[in-house]
Amino acid sequence: MTSRVYKALFDLGVTEAGCLAHARRKFHELWVNHQSSIGEQALKFFIQLYEVEREVKELDLEERRRIRQLKAKPVADALHAWLAAQRQRVPDGTATAKAIDYSLTRWSALTRYLDDGALPADNNWVENQIRPIATTCS
Repeated sequence: MTSRVYKALFDLGVTEAGCLAHARRKFHELWVNHQSSIGEQALKFFIQLYEVEREVKELDLEERRRIRQLKAKPVADALHAWLAAQRQRVPDGTATAKAIDYSLTRWSALTRYLDDGALPADNNWVENQIRPIATTCS
């Protein structure tokens, strides 16, 4: 399994940078499949985070980090607090709990990009590049 390979890399000192697209997808599925109000509200937070990313796309690394701290960090902090509050209200084992738990358990990795202008908020491109290596090694 590829997750085993990723975990082995982390054990070797590779720093995990999470992917907002993966976290967002969980809430999108809640909204599409269940018309979940929690899914819909979470998507509104992700929209704001991606709006900042569109704004900083062409900036140099330091300016990107600065704008992320100014505009995206407060949104991420609000999302985290909101997720923690929502998690208290939903039963374990539900699709909603799983979506929330996915983000909360990976929060440090998901928000690592806020402190580093070189890191993408969404690492789909990187994952697609290393997937052949990870699947070969698993």
